[in-house]
Amino acid sequence: MKPISGAKQYSRRRFLRGVGAAGAVVRVALPPLQMMFNSHGTAYAATGGIPSRFVLWFNGNGIPERYWIPSETGPDYKLTPCLSPLAPFRDRIHVLSGLDNPAARMPGPGNDHHRSMSGLVSGTSFTGRGAGGPSIDQMIAARMGGATRFRSLQIGVCQESHGESIHRNMSWAGYERALPPELIPHNLFDRIFQSKQPAWRERKQSVLDAVREDFTELKRTLGKQDQQRVEDHFASVRDLEKAILALPPEYSRVQVPDPGGDVKDYPRIAKLQSELLVHALASGQTQVATYMLTKCQSLVRLPWLGYTTLRHHDYTHTSADSPRGQRILRDICRWHAEEFAYLIGRLLSIPEGDGTLLDHCCLAYIHEHAEANAHKNNGLVAILAGHNKLRKSQHTKTTGTMGELYLALANDVMGAELDRFPTATRKLDGVVSAA
Repeated sequence: MKPISGAKQYSRRRFLRGVGAAGAVVRVALPPLQMMFNSHGTAYAATGGIPSRFVLWFNGNGIPERYWIPSETGPDYKLTPCLSPLAPFRDRIHVLSGLDNPAARMPGPGNDHHRSMSGLVSGTSFTGRGAGGPSIDQMIAARMGGATRFRSLQIGVCQESHGESIHRNMSWAGYERALPPELIPHNLFDRIFQSKQPAWRERKQSVLDAVREDFTELKRTLGKQDQQRVEDHFASVRDLEKAILALPPEYSRVQVPDPGGDVKDYPRIAKLQSELLVHALASGQTQVATYMLTKCQSLVRLPWLGYTTLRHHDYTHTSADSPRGQRILRDICRWHAEEFAYLIGRLLSIPEGDGTLLDHCCLAYIHEHAEANAHKNNGLVAILAGHNKLRKSQHTKTTGTMGELYLALANDVMGAELDRFPTATRKLDGVVSAA
């Protein structure tokens, strides 16, 4: 990265601001610009090093192990059918298997899903109403989230109004204190862009219209490469607005599913939510986020895959023992991996300093169970992706706990300096790159 001679330097948290007719303010955060970095692209010139981000990514029910967990370990493992969407990013992921969730086996109220979910995210027993302590994302956010506009973001996709609080939430501020995910792209967009004026909220006017003057003034100070990045950024924001506008009207609110099941076009929603998450991470609005593709014990139907006879959770039990049932679970879990791959690809596409946004994002993909039919809470699988500090291009079988994985990610990758996590006695080995 070459320095821009005589160019003005901007903070990574620079916003374009516009005021509407009713006095409402719109904020459009800038993407990482060449102007913001030192001459080597290794640090923000105004604020120091490039910050690390943490995303905990989840979908419910578990996996068909035969189609998910590679048989081989080390760098030469073969991608299984469920993991095949991650093939383009093989050198950027680390598959971990054999992880344990001991808190899920502690005596207490609830079923296997309740107990496993509470233990998975917080390392504590299910209380009967929720998690028994803060989730790992909130523990990291408490140490790192104070310098950003949002200490953390909670994002969801499938509405699935069934179940209790532990089914619907993966982020917990503390004992029984749920932080619900935002399920509606309209609302997440408005929150990120602070667009409160009716003309913007009703999509009758673009949020970009309010910041054109500020953008024109900014553009005079930018080099050609940064001008193009801001133009591309504006285009992506406008594409998001148009995509949200194109959603059916009923998608703008949470609705109780029909008796036949919730059959919204969730892949469409998932990509919009991923785009909004990427925008928030790229523009420095948060360093910590959770992304809940489906609920714990997911009851979503999957018409885009051709499976509407049963709900996902039903397929994990009633079909699990037949070859056809296993193939159905394979296809469902491959869709989950496709959405995770989409997020990886979008983060990889955004330049940041001497690398990409993905290089500074630590992604952890988790489930509440391993083999779904058996409700296994040991032998769990996690997929790590992104950050330069992570060891990648591997499948590793381990004997550690989820808490020990979290401690390694929080301290050795994110620099959060956590003293403890309930189910950890150490940091998991082999998570961080030796380089």
